[in-house]
Amino acid sequence: MSYHIRVSISKLTLYLFNGNRLIRSFPVALGKIVTATPYGNFTIVSKVPYPNSYPGGPLSVFGTYWLGLSKPHYGIHGTNNPASIGKYVSHGCIRMYNRDVEALAKLVSIGTPVSIRRV
Repeated sequence: MSYHIRVSISKLTLYLFNGNRLIRSFPVALGKIVTATPYGNFTIVSKVPYPNSYPGGPLSVFGTYWLGLSKPHYGIHGTNNPASIGKYVSHGCIRMYNRDVEALAKLVSIGTPVSIRRV
């Protein structure tokens, strides 16, 4: 399958596509103004479940899964603060509900393209 991910900064939504077909959409939290989520084209370079979700990162910060991006120090990850989803509150990463990042991690592989756009 040819999965790819698009993230809309303005809609606070992550979209998973297979080719041109939308498979799923997920609400996310993104970077606040001072630590904005970067725009651009990246790829997933790592997939790590908790308790090793991010080197040195506790569950309280990175949730149950870490999908590292090709931009160092940025990724798609879960959170134990579900109230943050739908807001601009992160340090630039893409936060998801833990159940959503786990579902996403089952579908995508290392090398999956990730496009982050304003709209």
